[in-house]
Amino acid sequence: MNSGAEAVETALKAMRKWGYDKKGIEYPKAEIIVADGNFHGRTTTIVGFSTDPDSTSRFGPFTPGFAVVEYGSLEAVKAAITPNTCAVFVEPIQGEAGVVIPPKGYLKGLRELCTANNILLILDEIQSGLGRTGKLFAFEHEGIRPDGITIGKALSGGLYPVSAFLSSDEIMDVFTPGIHGSTYGGNPLACAVARAALDVLVDEKLVERAAELGAYLKTKLEAIPKDKINAIRCIGLWAGVDLKPEAGGARKYCYALKDRGMLCKDTHVNTIRLAPPLVITKEQIDWAVQQLTEVLA
Repeated sequence: MNSGAEAVETALKAMRKWGYDKKGIEYPKAEIIVADGNFHGRTTTIVGFSTDPDSTSRFGPFTPGFAVVEYGSLEAVKAAITPNTCAVFVEPIQGEAGVVIPPKGYLKGLRELCTANNILLILDEIQSGLGRTGKLFAFEHEGIRPDGITIGKALSGGLYPVSAFLSSDEIMDVFTPGIHGSTYGGNPLACAVARAALDVLVDEKLVERAAELGAYLKTKLEAIPKDKINAIRCIGLWAGVDLKPEAGGARKYCYALKDRGMLCKDTHVNTIRLAPPLVITKEQIDWAVQQLTEVLA
């Protein structure tokens, strides 16, 4: 496909059709369990199960068939499962929410719940995948294998629109000829760019680099004076710096950092999100953390 949202829409269609064709759920009653705080894209179906007011703002009515539960809670997922549940669909780490990392054992617990209840476990790795967290995919941190994942963004090295839904033959075979497609999805240029980007990821050992430099970044961030900082979450080359409410919001600090030549994103009012390129050096991390320290001071 082209965009992350299109990959997610493809995954949603696969989950539902698998539920009807393979699990035997009565049509059209399939339900998908999702998490609060999620960000999966901007199409009307996707924003319909978002809990972010900016995403849902006056775009309804929305598509039914989604149960929204607390992110990181296995009990909440367990309570939401019904005979019509076809899939659990979550981000292994919530990026747009501010690099929110679930409790250890969450993904493993989801895998066990889904297997026990004949439910698909589909993970959105569009932001977390392809090296960002110090593993090729974030689910590898818990040693599990989901039934499918969505990828995008880094799939082209930031150069060209290309995304994908990856799964097994059993799930992909629900797409028979003519029932799903895209004008530009899988076009030759996109595929060539994606292949080249993946070659760079492997040949230049960018995943291993993200793990090593991510640990270094975490150490440096945790050394920043905590006057205005409430919490720091860091995994690989990905970090969320939560500011205390009295700091006055993250946006003004992101603007100040921009003026110094450092690009970050404010999210959910009080969080500065850092996602440096996987080719960053230790010296550049030192410089970046110095800018952040000075701006916060």
